[in-house]
Amino acid sequence: MITGFLHMHSALRWVALVLLVLVVAKALGGRSGNKPFTEGQKKLGLFTMIALHLQLVLGLLLYMMRGWIGMLGQEGTMSNSYTRFFAVEHITIMLVAIVLGTLGHSLSKRASGDQAKYKKQALFFGLCLLLVLAGIPWPFREGFEQVGWF
Repeated sequence: MITGFLHMHSALRWVALVLLVLVVAKALGGRSGNKPFTEGQKKLGLFTMIALHLQLVLGLLLYMMRGWIGMLGQEGTMSNSYTRFFAVEHITIMLVAIVLGTLGHSLSKRASGDQAKYKKQALFFGLCLLLVLAGIPWPFREGFEQVGWF
């Protein structure tokens, strides 16, 4: 069961990344091109937020099922980069990123004016994208070779 959740969480990472790149690129393009904020752009922000929240639910399930929460009080957790990453860094970075993504969708809905909507989406989803990229256990990071790309 844990393996299935891990595969879903890993596969959905790519969906969330693609959606984040799309929403940021389209928001920057719409802002610079002085384009009207369309219903499609609003839905793109919504689907991105939904993908991020799905990732959160799957990630929290994995966090509890794999016992990372119990490692916080154990000696040696913070001195091992692999266990520290999953027990503390990954979840913290991703929680902040998801809050920013949620703000990007919510504040862009409430903003008055198309340029303000694009600006909110570009800013908050852009910050979210940077944090997500920083918080993913990429296999090219030292000590994470066994994680794999998928």
